[in-house]
Amino acid sequence: MMAQTDKGSNNSKITGEDLLGLKSGADPKKADPKKAGRTRKKGRPVLFVIGDSTVKNGKDNGSNGQWGWGHFLWESFDTTKVSVENHALGGRSSRTFITEGLWDKVLASMQKGDYVLIQFGHNDAGSYNMGRARASIRGNGDQDTTVVMEATGKEETVHSFGWYMRKYADDALAKGATPILLSHIPRNMFTTKDSVAVIRNTDNYGAWTKEAAKMKKVPYIDLNKLIADKLDRMGKDSVQLMFHGDHTHTSLLGAQLNAKTVAEGIKTAKYPQLKKLRKALKK
Repeated sequence: MMAQTDKGSNNSKITGEDLLGLKSGADPKKADPKKAGRTRKKGRPVLFVIGDSTVKNGKDNGSNGQWGWGHFLWESFDTTKVSVENHALGGRSSRTFITEGLWDKVLASMQKGDYVLIQFGHNDAGSYNMGRARASIRGNGDQDTTVVMEATGKEETVHSFGWYMRKYADDALAKGATPILLSHIPRNMFTTKDSVAVIRNTDNYGAWTKEAAKMKKVPYIDLNKLIADKLDRMGKDSVQLMFHGDHTHTSLLGAQLNAKTVAEGIKTAKYPQLKKLRKALKK
């Protein structure tokens, strides 16, 4: 354990990434939360989805031209066999989805036989304690650090990104549910100015997510690679149509593409824990 008081590395209260999130509709005041487990019917599992604004954007109605893939995921499933609930919230990181109590609300409704898709990483950089204060420690280790939160003056222990991902897995498993860890979707960014190859997150958050899944022996889907491979084949001009407003948040077309790719990832991921979920996919 690494115990210390960390006042953060960012002097500004709102970083560039924070502003990007606010412009995307990630402001929690604009959220439209729905009660977890509301779609449950006897004998039918629930597929919960958690993540950031690339999964659910703003009020989840496309009012700002941006959509998250979680909105469209249900279209790939036979909803008489499984219901799909999108509980992601813009601006959240692997850390703040837990510290703000959002995970507890989902977990309270989770039952044996349910599933939960977990995608974080876009918001896990930045300051530990200033501004939106949502960063996790880079990596998948057990190290932690104690910070004094600028907003409250209270101490908070910050863990690694992988630690939080492992916590999601542990908590879901304890409920008898199946966690599925996803690498986060790629941005509209290329390896070089002239390249048509989209940047992957293979060496950072994707790798740490995969490591966490392996440690907990739970399913992992490399969503980042699956989507990036499709974007590579499209060419730069078509890729631009998949995003709206910035290099991170997806348009209607982009969110629909990503949702279909999540479903394809579930179909092709040969984990025995996903056998029943695969059967619930539409043909």
